[in-house]
Parts: sequence; C-alpha cells; structure tokens
Amino acid sequence: MRDFGLIKFDEPFTNLLTQGMVLNETYYREEASGKKTWYNPADVQLELDEKGRPVSATLITDRQPVAIGGTEKMSKSKNNGIDPQAQIDQYGADTARLFTMFASPPEQTLEWSGAGVEGANRFLRRVWTYAYNQSARVAAATTGDFSKLTEAQKTLRRELHKILQQADNDYKRIQYNTVVSASMKMLNTLEGAKLDDTPASNAVIAEGLSIFLRILNPVAPHITHALWQELGFAKAHGDILDAEWPQVDASALEQAEIEMMIQVNGKLRGSIIVAKDADKATIEAAALANETVQKFIEGTPKKIIVVPGKLVNIVA
Repeated sequence: MRDFGLIKFDEPFTNLLTQGMVLNETYYREEASGKKTWYNPADVQLELDEKGRPVSATLITDRQPVAIGGTEKMSKSKNNGIDPQAQIDQYGADTARLFTMFASPPEQTLEWSGAGVEGANRFLRRVWTYAYNQSARVAAATTGDFSKLTEAQKTLRRELHKILQQADNDYKRIQYNTVVSASMKMLNTLEGAKLDDTPASNAVIAEGLSIFLRILNPVAPHITHALWQELGFAKAHGDILDAEWPQVDASALEQAEIEMMIQVNGKLRGSIIVAKDADKATIEAAALANETVQKFIEGTPKKIIVVPGKLVNIVA
C-alpha cells in the first residue's frame, strides 16, 4: 500500500488558526522598565513535574529562564501564534483537522496542545496500520449474510452499529468533537475484535471498516480517501465522496440477553445478565441470587423496583 502523503491544509482550518479563535500558552521576560518581551511557545522548553504541571521554562536559544504567562488568545502582540503550514509539513493536513475538531466543540474556543496534535497523528497511523493489516480480509470478503453469525460476530456488529448510531446523531447536532470520539471508539472496537478467519468474519470486518472510513471521512478526508481506494471499496460503492452514507441496521442492534445493574439502597452493587424478554419475577429472582448483592441484604427486602432493560433497585 502507498503511504499517505502530506496534503495542503484546508482553507477553513487555516483561517481558524490565524483569526484568534485558538488559545495557546504565553512566555515572556520583563525588563527593568516594565516592558515585556514575548517568546513563541515553539522557542521555549518547558519543564513539568510528575503530575504534568509546568515548573519552569527556558528559552531554547540562550538557555535562560522565561516567565510562564497564562493561556491566552493567539495574537501577534503575545507572540503565541502557530504556523499552520509548519504543522502540516510535520504531521499532514488530516492530523491538524482531527486535532482541531476533537479538541473543542465548534462553539467554544480551542486550546492548542502540541501533545494533542501528536496524539491525533498517532491515531491516524493506527488507522492506517489496522486497515493495512485487514486488507486481505476485506479482499476475501463477499456480500455478507448476517443472519447466521456467531455470538462474537454478532457482538462486534452490534457494537459497531451502536457507535454508528451515535456518530450519526452527533453529525446532525454538529458535535464534531464527539464524532471524533465515536471514530476512536470504533477503531478500538475493531482492533479488539477476536474473530476467526471465516467468510462471515471477513464480511463483518469489511462492513465495519467501510462504515468506519465513511464516518471518519469528513474529519480526515485524505487518509480515508486513500484507504477507501486501496481496500477496494471504491469498486463496490464508488468514490467515498459519492458513496451512500452508512445506515444503522436495526437487526444488528437486537440482542437476546441484556445486562441490568443492581442497586441496594441506592448504591451500585453488581449486575446480572437476563433474557431480553425476561419477566419481572425472573429478574427479581436473579438479582436476589447474585452473590455480591446477598452481602448487602438481610432477610426479605422491603421493596424491589425493576426499571425494564436497565436497573434493579433493592430496598433492604
């Protein structure tokens, strides 16, 4: 597979970083006259304590200390701006886009973080690595018949469609930071899946990757476009920009069993797995039989409140 290159930064994000909507650290030296000379954060080496809190700062050029100012809006007067193109040259456009969207909701100011940018870059490299490692599965996958899956395959598919549902809602609410969170959760889910090497497993992985790339595409268009082409999805669905938006499969969300939390006198004490259609008596009996719960109740409980599909509250 080709390595993804560094692509010119998108104009809207360049504007965001240069029009004062982003916060950054400030550093300065104060002369005897009271005048302050401000230094760009890129020119300062910061020393942190064990908890990651700033202890001291020195100017890289002369190794002399500088004062640590507050976090303020990027401006020429405070010399705390960043060069968008420098970030792109180092990390690529998708990294800058991903960090910008993830760091803050659109209506709030964004605090710039070099560590956050590096984290965004690591995530995209994980995306590339995972997709590369699954390329043989995707190539071998045929149109999936998802009606006869193992429990592991059903579980993976259910989790992926739950996350898709979340991401879809977040896009509609223009909550791009939680869209990125959903993308990260989806990659974690895919990476953690332990499926056998069967046609059904290949179909589930291929479907999951195609959903993941489309969800991530508005955030990181360049890497997702390249992977969409390399994995062969373009042949089946067309260019990623023209491909149909993934739809939540209601049947994938169905499950025969559900987990219900158990509270005793308002405090969480355990959980039980019961059939989705279990009646109240069955749920109560299962909750009372839980070994952990039995430690916190004596005799017959005063009341048992069952919140269908969610919770059992025992008043001891």
